[in-house]
Amino acid sequence: MVIRRDLYLKELTQKMHNGMIKVITGIRRCGKSYLLFNIFKDYLLSTGVKNKQIIEIILDDEKYALLRNPITLGEYIRSKTTNKKTKYYVLIDEIQYCGKIENPNLKDDFITFYNVLNGLLKNENIDTYVTGSNSKMLSSDILTEFRGRGDQIHVQPLSFSEYYSTKKKNVDFEDTFLEYATYGGLPKIISLKTDKQKSDYLKNLFEEVYIKDIVQHNNIKNEVGIKDLLNVLSSAIGSFTNPSKIENTFKNNIKTTYTAKTILNHINYLKDSFLINKANRYDIKGRKYIGANSKYYFSDVGLRNALLNFRQIEMPHLMENIIYNELILRGFNVDVGIIEINIKSKNGKSERKQLEVDFVANQGNKKFYIQSAYEISDKQKEEQEKKSLLNIDNSFKKIIITKERSKPHLEENGFLILGLKDFLLNDDSLEIN
Repeated sequence: MVIRRDLYLKELTQKMHNGMIKVITGIRRCGKSYLLFNIFKDYLLSTGVKNKQIIEIILDDEKYALLRNPITLGEYIRSKTTNKKTKYYVLIDEIQYCGKIENPNLKDDFITFYNVLNGLLKNENIDTYVTGSNSKMLSSDILTEFRGRGDQIHVQPLSFSEYYSTKKKNVDFEDTFLEYATYGGLPKIISLKTDKQKSDYLKNLFEEVYIKDIVQHNNIKNEVGIKDLLNVLSSAIGSFTNPSKIENTFKNNIKTTYTAKTILNHINYLKDSFLINKANRYDIKGRKYIGANSKYYFSDVGLRNALLNFRQIEMPHLMENIIYNELILRGFNVDVGIIEINIKSKNGKSERKQLEVDFVANQGNKKFYIQSAYEISDKQKEEQEKKSLLNIDNSFKKIIITKERSKPHLEENGFLILGLKDFLLNDDSLEIN
């Protein structure tokens, strides 16, 4: 089945021939290779580019093992791009497999794939695209190693809209959302027929690919510890936490020592591998970030569920995680908002209380305050969801996204009430007035 990924194809085509290395990042099995070697290649061919102009190198395939040497890689590409009057497109999969070697001509110097790719930039007839699965090696080093000549396209697992598009017409939204919230959006899931096939695939992928990659790449000695850390973070989506709190969890519940410093390092490794994302806590009235507590969301909820052996399918938290991922996909910077208010205690004294706004989504001069409400079952629940929004004294739009079926509408207080279906399937849903 062909899954159109028009958002990423558009991003790639807009960056063609821009004098930069296009670096496609994302977790393993999210569709990076398919995007580059199928969707983008088909686009090139449809515009009149010939097969001989497209140089394909798949470095995690043993067929290309010799090209994991950067000098050999450079020589191979130059041998295929000799005609200076012809435009060539170099597509390299899993560039991190290209190692580092000593420079044979210069003592105490090394040659890496960065040197090879930077060298290609000198050839105006070569347009280069690479994929990679580790942000520490790619994204965080782009500005320094490529000296501003690297351009990142980050690919996520299938969005709900992409997943939904693979279903037959008139398929039930509720059933599809439950399926997506359970098994996530890795493209392979689409072709698997049974619940057992899907769960086995995700559990094996986590154990045999993601965990091994993270442990080997970062030389982690305590593999059991990082698995336990992932379990803690998986159980805590939608809740504030920090390394010190997690350290106490290990001491009290798991009965093992795992220092806050090590936990912080390991969380950063998980972020670098694109498994999790961090949402910082933001003081809306004070217009500043508040340290310590943060929330962590999984880039794919199916992987999160597989990690917990599908024991904690908590739909309100999973819905929140899916909304977060959708906002990131749409290009927003997303924080968790905090509003401090004064309340009267039972004894009549004034007390400070913190109210939470699930998401503060920023994009240029746009800003949205968003609450994720799985259900609003009664008046008390409705007041609880609206309380923090009512205490925001600026004019930016306030939105409540609810799982319940509801046509988009504005309430008297100006809040936009959005059904989850409208939010996920309409890219412009936040702009409704």
